[in-house]
Amino acid sequence: MQQPSDFLAFSAPAKINLFLHIVGQRADGYHLLQTVFCLLDYADTLYLKLNHSGEIKRVNDVAGVPQADDLCVRAAKLLQQHTQCQQGVEIFVEKNIPMGGGLGGGSSDAATVLLALNRLWQLNLSRKELMQLGLKLGADVPFFIFGTNAWAEGVGEQLQAIPLKECYYVVLTPNAHVSTAQIFANKQLTKDTNPKIMSGFSRVANSSDETCTQNLETGNIRTEFINDLEKVVCALYPDVASCLAWLKQYGDARMSGSGASVFLEVTSLKIAHKIFDMKPENIRGFVAKGLNQHPLVSYAD
Repeated sequence: MQQPSDFLAFSAPAKINLFLHIVGQRADGYHLLQTVFCLLDYADTLYLKLNHSGEIKRVNDVAGVPQADDLCVRAAKLLQQHTQCQQGVEIFVEKNIPMGGGLGGGSSDAATVLLALNRLWQLNLSRKELMQLGLKLGADVPFFIFGTNAWAEGVGEQLQAIPLKECYYVVLTPNAHVSTAQIFANKQLTKDTNPKIMSGFSRVANSSDETCTQNLETGNIRTEFINDLEKVVCALYPDVASCLAWLKQYGDARMSGSGASVFLEVTSLKIAHKIFDMKPENIRGFVAKGLNQHPLVSYAD
């Protein structure tokens, strides 16, 4: 797609959850979790054009997302109100990340708007302050502002940077839109997984032990680090279950977040494309490399 005239382009990368444990539930109903967020070099692109009228608007249609509900628009308005900024912005959203796939597209878009406008509007808010604003928009937004792969706890807002070895991912999205609220409300969902420690995950995730390697040289088996939502989602959404089963032929495939997207970690781009080229025709997807940091990490201190 050609860049809109006079707009500046900013990347909003996808994420995957390398595992996701539900370790408790707060009195207000929010679930306590442990996860590792991993950034991918597959992204939406946001095009921004400043104005002096103070108006904030999206200038293109996004299927299934009314402008009033768009996290990009909400993020810009929240930042404007928080800082009493008199400037406005026009937003053009190029969606590449599948919606409702557990890949964080909407949250990433919101974070990119906050980071970009912090620079363009010359607000100079700290990263911490932007993360606090982002949390008002969604639990995953602070991670994208945090800017590096992270071990997350709480509702996802307690973040510690975690180094990850260079990997590639086959990401597939079946034709299913999973209701996150429905999954978390399901009585079959386990909510008392024993908490793990970050060093335990790092030791397994960054292991080069050949006994952890699957056929086609895919990534590590992490039997202690799973996605607690996976069984519930697969029971309710057969398309997710069949997609995951297909990908598991080639290694330790997982579901990201609350689904519907599933992924497989592999050691090379060649292997990733080899698997991807064999996928069923009715399943969308992409191949991506893990990122060490967000493209806009320098936009806040």
